[in-house]
Amino acid sequence: MRKLIFLALCAVLLSGCRESGDAIVVASTTSLHDTGLLDTLIAEYRRDHPSSRISTLAVGSGEALELGRRGDADVLLVHSPRAEQEFVDEGRGALRYQIMQNDFVIVGDSSDPANVRDAANAADAFRRIARAGATFASRGDESGTHVKERAIWQAAQIDPASFATDRYISVGQGMTETLRVADEKRAYTLTDVSTFTTLADALSLAILYHGDPALANIYSVIAVRGSRNERGATRFAEFLRSPEAERIIADYGRARYGRPLFEPIRH
Repeated sequence: MRKLIFLALCAVLLSGCRESGDAIVVASTTSLHDTGLLDTLIAEYRRDHPSSRISTLAVGSGEALELGRRGDADVLLVHSPRAEQEFVDEGRGALRYQIMQNDFVIVGDSSDPANVRDAANAADAFRRIARAGATFASRGDESGTHVKERAIWQAAQIDPASFATDRYISVGQGMTETLRVADEKRAYTLTDVSTFTTLADALSLAILYHGDPALANIYSVIAVRGSRNERGATRFAEFLRSPEAERIIADYGRARYGRPLFEPIRH
């Protein structure tokens, strides 16, 4: 039912925004939306393009790519490199640029019953969670975070489908809701550090493991080939790797959190 409601809302949004010839629909991973960075970038873009009408859909990377395939989005902001490459190889991407990065981290209750803090790497952390019989909350939504989580379980040679249902919770929603479920259940979860940072004061969770190079999290922009506004999509994608956008990304979050939430990829 939640999926049907979401699709209905998408249809209403898309039908409205297509009334303008310079309308752009951006399907963005939830972390860029929930941290507020995407709204800040759009506001800067519209300073030079005041006639542009930009609508956003906050979804997982898998759903964003499907919106692109269906022609229901002009621009995709995603962080699932293998799926992105498949999309481009299908001939559906007019262009694709890596624009920013942060890291994935493993969070959980500060008591850390699985001793994740002592893990040698991310796969070892997941093995410790499995051996301890601890609870894990998964996005379960084919997002970039969910894809990364599955890759870590595979590297750990563990199938989470074998866990009891109360130990492996498939939330099926975005990162914010998954973190709230993990907090409520005192569960471990994998999250991008930026979303966690913006919610940390409202959660009792702590960062327990970080630093594995395998946890690097790279965000790309894709202008969808043949979209309803490919020209506008290309213009917006080019803006996202401009010096102005890089400046915004490099500073975003510094004043509030003491450090930026994302790092631009310089071009």
